[in-house]
Amino acid sequence: MPNPKRKHTPHRRDSRRSANSKLDNPNSSKCSNCGSPKLPHRICPECGFYNGKLIVAKKVKKSAAQNQEKEASK
Repeated sequence: MPNPKRKHTPHRRDSRRSANSKLDNPNSSKCSNCGSPKLPHRICPECGFYNGKLIVAKKVKKSAAQNQEKEASK
């Protein structure tokens, strides 16, 4: 069985491994409403718009002050 003539250095080995293990970024586009990056043909996760129309209304967290007012009115 043939054997390599010389040992590969750790730098050469690591360079080969790093060249083959790079991750590809998925394609992204900008939201027409808020300008944040989003996947194409998907609803914007930041504002809920798709193709200039509101599809999913974003939920707003109730503040602690609003909760106290509701409890006081009861």
